[in-house]
Amino acid sequence: MMSVMAFTLRTDAELDAALAELAQSQGLSKQEVVRRAVLDMHARSEHKSRVAAASASSRDRWGDVLDRLGSV
Repeated sequence: MMSVMAFTLRTDAELDAALAELAQSQGLSKQEVVRRAVLDMHARSEHKSRVAAASASSRDRWGDVLDRLGSV
């Protein structure tokens, strides 16, 4: 079961206008626009972390080979 928690989001005029425009153009509530933006940013952050970890692992495993290939 999903719990619902409330909080206040303080905006300035620029953010409120952008949020209202996005909400209207997407046919969504302002709350849903914010929700999707936060979840998207979170997913992108996790993806970047996974890519960085995979890259580091590949460098550890294949770094010597890549160095030799680069010097040919």
